[in-house]
Amino acid sequence: MTFAFLFPGQGSQSLKMMDGFADLPVVQHTFQEASDTLSIDLWAMLQADNADAINATVNTQPIMLAAGYATYLAWQDLNGKQPAVVAGHSLGEYTALVAAGALPFAEAVKLVRLRAEAMQAAVPAGTGAMAAILNLSDDDIRAACAEAAQGEVVEPVNFNSPGQVVIAGHKAAVERAMEACKARGAKRALPLPVSVPSHCSLMRPAAERLAAALKDVHLNVPAIPVLHNADVASYGDPDQIRDALTRQLYMPVRWTETIQKLAGDGVTLMAECGPGKVLAGLAKRIDGNVKCLTLTDRAALEAASAELL
Repeated sequence: MTFAFLFPGQGSQSLKMMDGFADLPVVQHTFQEASDTLSIDLWAMLQADNADAINATVNTQPIMLAAGYATYLAWQDLNGKQPAVVAGHSLGEYTALVAAGALPFAEAVKLVRLRAEAMQAAVPAGTGAMAAILNLSDDDIRAACAEAAQGEVVEPVNFNSPGQVVIAGHKAAVERAMEACKARGAKRALPLPVSVPSHCSLMRPAAERLAAALKDVHLNVPAIPVLHNADVASYGDPDQIRDALTRQLYMPVRWTETIQKLAGDGVTLMAECGPGKVLAGLAKRIDGNVKCLTLTDRAALEAASAELL
């Protein structure tokens, strides 16, 4: 059986989301390493009474990286089988690269923190926006964005599944595009509670900062193929990986195509490696023939490992 790991990104975080793994030393060690690298206590944020800290972009990104990688290491400790290929949604691409041995974990923690800071700095608070468009074709969404731009930026940025696309850009342009999508027959157009319009061309200044930082990061050839968001392709050359990560900031996440490629390449089982079930739900909508497990606690890890024996 050929299987793949999928690593979730920002938006899947929740308080106490790692409690189901708390008895595994490798999970505690991974969070401690990330916390020591940034001089902040990421695990304590997850145990807080409110989600303000974990929902701040500069914290969310390292927390989700640590959560996904800790889950992967726990899988290995429980003698789980190595996946044939890995992919990550947006931020999850960094987790996939760490799991594949291409990017050292401590370096990744610093990179995603810088990435978050650069993204927030690229667009002043209140200037950008994102919205989810439901049940409208990709072409109609592109046309609605083109009509609504009016000299500003609004673009489809997350092709999550058929009938679920996220748009991003200037706040007023996003609002116009939402109305244009509804006029074209969209079932719903929902504003998202985010402070950064990710993956649109407004992120080019952030991409420049990230590219400069990536020059100083040593990357290895991945031991497992990693499908990148921007191209739905895997790379062995470190410079190509740097380029893919840079372009990812201002190019769409082509998740529908990613799942379709995995299925087309013979992957019959996928597992969402990290807390939450967002990617498993998307996979089902993209290809009903593909089974996607969720690794949300130790019991789920053990059951999935047994299934793959």
